[in-house]
Amino acid sequence: MIKKLGLLVTALVIFGLASCDLNEYTQFDMEFTTSVTVPASSGITLPFDLFTPKTTTNATTTFGNNDTNKELIQEIILTKMTMDITAPGDRDFDFLEEIRIFINADGLSELEIASKTSVPADVDMITLEVNANDIKEYIKADKFQLRVKTITDEVLNSDVEIEVYTKFAVDAEVLGV
Repeated sequence: MIKKLGLLVTALVIFGLASCDLNEYTQFDMEFTTSVTVPASSGITLPFDLFTPKTTTNATTTFGNNDTNKELIQEIILTKMTMDITAPGDRDFDFLEEIRIFINADGLSELEIASKTSVPADVDMITLEVNANDIKEYIKADKFQLRVKTITDEVLNSDVEIEVYTKFAVDAEVLGV
């Protein structure tokens, strides 16, 4: 009797596991780099907006390379954003008082994704504080654009070129599971 009960329990466990919907997940990063120019003679302590060129996501290819697709994306979170002055070479962020970064894509409302309210003056690279917003719809779009809202605390004599680096963590289900 005990052997039959043990076989029955084992069979039920195996049947239960086989009928469960076991989803397999993958996690990977997507990285983008774009640039923005802060024009010379920008006003002091007046907020002004700058726009990056639209960034092509290549999402379909990236998702496919990671055994998933747009429909299986669970969440995409910005995990890192840095800004690096690329020109002029001797420039630092002493002109910048505050910065806020927004993301937008066709058909979606603009969303703030990062900021820095106290920008250090003696560095040429800054790391922004990122928000924990799920921005999967923006990255799943063919293209997205960043709007940079800044407040400066000095007049600029020349344009400042800034490279903007973003790193997104993607959490998705794997195809065919």
